[in-house]
Amino acid sequence: MGLGGCIILIVVGAILAFATDWHMQGVDLQLVGVICMIVGLIGVATFSSIYRRRRVVVPPPVVEEERHHPRDGYGL
Repeated sequence: MGLGGCIILIVVGAILAFATDWHMQGVDLQLVGVICMIVGLIGVATFSSIYRRRRVVVPPPVVEEERHHPRDGYGL
């Protein structure tokens, strides 16, 4: 599950927890919404920690300037 799936879980959970007034026998939709939001937040935290660990910062290469050393003694 990627970052998009986690965000969708959070959104669906928030809709179920705060924006619905359905009543199903044997199912508490507010609790299902809260569980979806918690799972989505855990997924976002896990995804971001894995992404941060994978990201490697590569320092820019060091380019040394070539210096002109005249061999005949008449340097510019």
